Amino acid sequence: MAGAAIAVAMLFPAQALAAEEHGLPGAVMSLWWALPFAGLLLSIATGPLLFHHVWEHHYGKIAALWAALVIVPLALAFGVPSATEAVLHALLTEYMSFIILLFALFTISGGILVAGNIHGTPLVNAGLLLVGALLASVIGTTGASMILIRPILRANDNRPFNAHVVIFFIFLVSNIGGSLTPLGDPPLFVGFLRGIDFFWTTANLWRETLFVGGVVLAVFLGIDIVLHRREAGAPKIKDPTPDTKVRLRGLANLPLLAGVIGAILLSAAWKPGVSFSVLGVSLELQNLARDAIILALAFLSLAVSYKSHREANGFNWGPIAEVAKLFASIFICIVPVVAILRAGHDGALATLVALVTSPSGAPSDIAYFWLTGALSSFLDNAPTYLVFFELAGGDPRHLMTEFASTLAAISAGAVFMGANTYIGNAPNFMVYAIARHRGVRMPGFFGYMAWSGLVLIPTFLIAGFLFFG
Repeated sequence: MAGAAIAVAMLFPAQALAAEEHGLPGAVMSLWWALPFAGLLLSIATGPLLFHHVWEHHYGKIAALWAALVIVPLALAFGVPSATEAVLHALLTEYMSFIILLFALFTISGGILVAGNIHGTPLVNAGLLLVGALLASVIGTTGASMILIRPILRANDNRPFNAHVVIFFIFLVSNIGGSLTPLGDPPLFVGFLRGIDFFWTTANLWRETLFVGGVVLAVFLGIDIVLHRREAGAPKIKDPTPDTKVRLRGLANLPLLAGVIGAILLSAAWKPGVSFSVLGVSLELQNLARDAIILALAFLSLAVSYKSHREANGFNWGPIAEVAKLFASIFICIVPVVAILRAGHDGALATLVALVTSPSGAPSDIAYFWLTGALSSFLDNAPTYLVFFELAGGDPRHLMTEFASTLAAISAGAVFMGANTYIGNAPNFMVYAIARHRGVRMPGFFGYMAWSGLVLIPTFLIAGFLFFG
């Protein structure tokens, strides 16, 4: 499994010592080290579709197996201290904060209920999608999707043509709308944890988001108007959820969401210069304080929310438990991949480096946009973002300034193109499952890709040319 890197470590003890002192030596690590990462992502992509029942009951064990296939070879090749430090650094400085934020947004948004019902006319549907897209950057694509998917299903449950509403919901609310803050989509929060300023994405992606979101929303409105007119001559379907006054329940959770945002801004502004070492991994005080506050707000939400609101939302811990287990393995499996990427042209992924580098040596923004997006369509967009973030140098100061257009391309590709398939972003499959459970005749995996191919890909082609060409 470790290939050439194990041989190097065994034949040259000094190389292993260097690994202990300066991190993993990516320049001497072969592509075999990326196999567990690729295998894990392939399992995530195909498991729910090809062997659903096995995956549902054993996904945690499968993920743990792939993680073990990284940890054990690292310890054999470079020594236990170096392997332990590398894995713990990923888990304690990135994964811990990442999953705490997702847990908090999932928990707090689950206590907010949009009660009542309205009639799903084209203008009403477009308005709901717009509100959801805006909300996605405030409470995350997962939170916005879980709050609004049931109201939009109720609004359209008496229409014979309603699958397209859910498809565009995934496009806009579960993906594109989450591109303006680190709260919006997991890859952007990974960037924040790596040192990207909180409002950097707002300042640098608003044009791309406005264009892509506006075009997709306009296409939806046109399609919905045509289908709504066709329905006028069709036999009427009795509305199972008659129109009633819409009310927002669980308002006590709104200040808790504001508190999450405040805690993140606090950690970005407050730098006391105090840190604690845990098995060689340095943890900064402001980050520990942020995570503690966010965790406390999540548990406070459980205390102040009505159980009936969560039940009406269909709230359960299954989705966040799955995300927690899978991402723990992802953050472990990506450790050797990041080390290889940091070696740049001297590493085993030099070919990938060449693909995103122009003949002059400068980064090719359009290549970053499409390669990040293509992988984010079929793999989880958070680790994909991290791979290309490292490929672009991994230095937040340079990426926010002289390479700002490159970081924008990576961010846009990861967030926007997560909408291309059901498996590109975590909320996609959750929304699909909820809609099918409510009786919506959703297209299959490739049927959905036909929709994204006809609507999203042309939009991304134009956006790529305008902003990154």
